[in-house]
Amino acid sequence: MTRDRDDAAPPSRRPEQKPATVAPGRVKEVTSVSNPIVKDIRNLALKKHREETGLFLAEGLKLAIDALDAGWQLETLIVARSQLHNELLSKTAARAVSVGADLLEASDKVLAAIARRDNPQSAIGVFRQKAVRAERIDLGRDGLLVVLDRVRDPGNLGTILRTADAAGARGVVLVGECVDPFSLEAVRATMGSIFSVPVARMDEPAFLAMRKGFGGLVVGTHMRGETDYRTPAYGKGATMLVMGNEQSGLSEPLAGACDTLVRIPQVGRADSLNLAVATGLMIFEARRGSLKL
Repeated sequence: MTRDRDDAAPPSRRPEQKPATVAPGRVKEVTSVSNPIVKDIRNLALKKHREETGLFLAEGLKLAIDALDAGWQLETLIVARSQLHNELLSKTAARAVSVGADLLEASDKVLAAIARRDNPQSAIGVFRQKAVRAERIDLGRDGLLVVLDRVRDPGNLGTILRTADAAGARGVVLVGECVDPFSLEAVRATMGSIFSVPVARMDEPAFLAMRKGFGGLVVGTHMRGETDYRTPAYGKGATMLVMGNEQSGLSEPLAGACDTLVRIPQVGRADSLNLAVATGLMIFEARRGSLKL
């Protein structure tokens, strides 16, 4: 591999696809947050820049390894130069270069600027996004699809993706104006599950059209639901769980598209549950028959 201090191309200038055989990536030392490459990577915190480049950030050595193991395309790996004595970090850095990614050996100050927090982890990866079509998510005979209507909080979305992964859901569909699943906050909250759970995005009319051709059970949570969430016959076939926006719940068209509207029983003074908590309860109830210790 070659070491270069000046001419490594910013990740957003790279072509969409690499050839089947890639040359080893370049290694560059960066110590200044004003370096144009660092500025370009920091801009991936902006949704507009992520959409323009098709790239996103994943912070943490574990997330970088998970993504590489799952076959995601790594463009650039930024590592803490002060921690390259760590064997796993050093091996991952070499692996990144071997697959054609550029390696930035960065100062702690640069890592903190990219991660936008004072105590960043030892590695940050710049990966290419993967687009998934909802219609192509294979539910099999009894798979579960989680549908989120206008989810806005990145922490909620990340936690739901992590929960969907843990319970064996086949995918997550984001309907309408949702938070970007590739934002740094959402990716961080998934703890790596962004790399193993297919995520599709579509508008409400497209989802309603897809629902018309769906022969399984469609269950939505709603304040006017009159059925206990544990009652539906989950697991008898493919199932869609439809969860609403944090503030306003399900839109009327999506509520009307459900076979059953359910509620989670509550006591005490709280009038609602956090979306991620409610979705977690629904996911594990729907998957109860398939989960064994």
